[in-house]
Amino acid sequence: MNSLLIKRVYEPAAVEDGFRVLVDRVWPRGVSKGQADLDEWMRDIAPTPTLRTWWDHDPGRMADFEHRYVAELDANESEVRHLAAVVSAHPTVTLLYGAHDPVVNHARILREYLLRRLVDDFDS
Repeated sequence: MNSLLIKRVYEPAAVEDGFRVLVDRVWPRGVSKGQADLDEWMRDIAPTPTLRTWWDHDPGRMADFEHRYVAELDANESEVRHLAAVVSAHPTVTLLYGAHDPVVNHARILREYLLRRLVDDFDS
């Protein structure tokens, strides 16, 4: 299986990142397009503004947020299918996010969701 990584967009780009995809709905503050060194920006795979505002990166809401975000991903078939195709097409894909916390962020949930999805698709 290909490598699927997550990384803060504020960290320097590296060759090991492979294909770099920003998965935030809004552009990260203080990062130029050149610094981001993106291959693609998939804003519509990020949590909706309503969900993101409700969550507010509150660790106490993480479990409920994950459940709600997974429901959004389940309903967003075209974006999920597109990202799954990107992951399948590249040996390494790095999902970039702007949040400060490496655990309390939606990219981690998205990565786990995609890995489950790719395994399920492979088993089918």
